[in-house]
Amino acid sequence: MDLLLEKETTERLLFRKIRPSDFETWLSFHQDKRSSEFWNGLPSDPNVACQQQFDRIFERYEKQLGGMNALISRSTGDFIGLCGLLKQTVDGIDELEIGYSILPKYWQQGYATEAALQCKSHATKHQLAPSLISIIHIDNLPSQKVAINNGMHLEKTTTYHNNPVYIFRVQL
Repeated sequence: MDLLLEKETTERLLFRKIRPSDFETWLSFHQDKRSSEFWNGLPSDPNVACQQQFDRIFERYEKQLGGMNALISRSTGDFIGLCGLLKQTVDGIDELEIGYSILPKYWQQGYATEAALQCKSHATKHQLAPSLISIIHIDNLPSQKVAINNGMHLEKTTTYHNNPVYIFRVQL
C-alpha cells in the first residue's frame, strides 16, 4: 500500500518526497507564530519544532506509515507546503488521515484544498481505506474550511495529543 503521492500532480502542484535540504525552507513555517497558534505542546524554538517534524516525516517514510509530501509549484518551482496521507490512531482506532500545512505566504490561495483533494483521489483510486479523516484543532477555522471543501463532514470532537480536536471524515 503506497501512501505517498510522489510525482503526482494537480493543476498547480507537484508532489514529491521531503528532502533534508527542504529544512531551511520549511523552517519559516515554524518561525511564523500563526502556524502553531492552535496547537499546544509544540516546542517554542522553531528549529527544534522543525527538526522534530522532519524526524517524524522520515520515520514515517522508513516505517511505511505514509507521510507528508512536499508541494512544489509547477510554474515556479517554489516550495508551497506539505500534504499527505498519514496512518494515525485516534481514540484507539486506526485511521488514514489527510494532513496539510501550507507556508503562510501561500495561505488563502487554495493550495491546501487542491492538495487535499488529490490525496482523496489517490486514496480512492488505490482503495487505501473505506474513509479518510482530518484531525483539526477546534479553533482552526481555515483548516476546517479545507476539510469541508474536500467533501468531509464533522464527525466528532475528541482529544488528540492533549489538544481539543474535531475529526472530519469522508467516505470513499
